Amino acid sequence: MESMWPSVFVLVFIGVVVLKAAIKILNEYERGVVFRLGRYIGNKGPGVIFLIPFVDKVTILDLRVVTMDVPSQEVITRDNVTTKVNAVIYFKVVEPEKAVINVANFIHATSQFSQTTLRSILGQSELDELLAHRDKINLKLQEIIDEATDAWGIKVTAVEIKEVEIPQTMQRAMAKQAEAEREKRAKVIHADGEKQAADNLLQAARIISSDPAALQLRYLQTLTEIAVEKSSTILFPVPVDTLKNFFDLSGNKSK
Repeated sequence: MESMWPSVFVLVFIGVVVLKAAIKILNEYERGVVFRLGRYIGNKGPGVIFLIPFVDKVTILDLRVVTMDVPSQEVITRDNVTTKVNAVIYFKVVEPEKAVINVANFIHATSQFSQTTLRSILGQSELDELLAHRDKINLKLQEIIDEATDAWGIKVTAVEIKEVEIPQTMQRAMAKQAEAEREKRAKVIHADGEKQAADNLLQAARIISSDPAALQLRYLQTLTEIAVEKSSTILFPVPVDTLKNFFDLSGNKSK
């Protein structure tokens, strides 16, 4: 009886190993690419999957979105400005069999292709375009990388340029350019305001000159505004015609 115990332990151990090799449990976001004797037979999962021990081989892939940083790349733009640019790529596996069969390491391959594409596309852009129209460049990078990685079963959902490092000399030049542009706009606005004010004054002068009563009203309004500001002595010039009428009236009375 005692001689049977080692055999039982061996059988139990073999049974556990076989059971472990035959049963796999995959999460909802996982898929298993199954090969039987080296030949691809299909994808399995999620949940419990059964394999033929020592005959089937499974490669489990994560289908969730992967966030990958693209290391900083030194780029010479089309207008000959040297910059350093880094980016981030969001992608996921949509066809697990392609990600296993068509490429040895799809994450490394995607990273390397993204770096070369980043240098190529940014080298075709000017610095102003890179700074002002980053969304267009992001979209272009996404389309190119997604098209290339489609053969690997990869879907690139987004590409975002994170930082653009500009040399100090270029930063100073851009600051001077921005300041000059602001001064230009301020002078244009000031000149436009002067022109509008002059036009309004000219129009007002024409209206007043066409109607003497309007001139007298404007004159009285100006006197009122001066009197409101502070206590002042105002010399009010009386028209000569008014004085003449007054003298005529006084002469008639004396007769």
